[in-house]
Amino acid sequence: MSLDIVVVGCGGHGREVLGIVRAINAAGGEPVWRVRGFVDDRPSEVNLKRVQRLEVPYLGSTARLGDQPAGTYLALGIGDPAARRAVDQRVSAHGLPAAVLIHPDATVGPDAVYGEGLIAFAGARVTTNVTLGRHVHLNQNSAVAHDCEVGDHVSVNPLGAVSGDCRLGDGVLIGAGAVVLQGLRVGADATVGAGACVVRDVPAGVVVKGVPAR
Repeated sequence: MSLDIVVVGCGGHGREVLGIVRAINAAGGEPVWRVRGFVDDRPSEVNLKRVQRLEVPYLGSTARLGDQPAGTYLALGIGDPAARRAVDQRVSAHGLPAAVLIHPDATVGPDAVYGEGLIAFAGARVTTNVTLGRHVHLNQNSAVAHDCEVGDHVSVNPLGAVSGDCRLGDGVLIGAGAVVLQGLRVGADATVGAGACVVRDVPAGVVVKGVPAR
């Protein structure tokens, strides 16, 4: 029996999450998910038209989550870690579970431990003895290597690579094509800019960029 799911966020990231849901359904026999629609508190007219082209209904604001049947799952289609955390805190009042979505072309090690809301996009790679927190998003062709600990609401953007034995605090953003070298720590709510190479620990709340990252 298929499970109901609602995608939170009509923007590009949310529509990519819908693509993962559809890829999961296409990979098996009976569909795993039945998409009820999108919710978004401030959708643009452009994004509403793009959702319409996908033939998925816009249900209204996140307040409409209270109208969903018990057991409906949520997928937070929000790319920015801080925004995702804020929405998570707001919508959790509805008591709906968060879906774990792993694209058929992603790999997550059999001994990985992850919280609810993990979304692994196509080409994402998680190896062995990795711990991932709540609502972690691993974007296209990103990688998290052995023995890493990744906090809640972290995003690793496309082609980002986190080497072995690293620690990423809650709310960290690893930009597209950025690399964190082995054994390093990136503090909570820090941002590693696109294409950066992190060669030393990054304090909480700072933005680093460049090669080496500063």
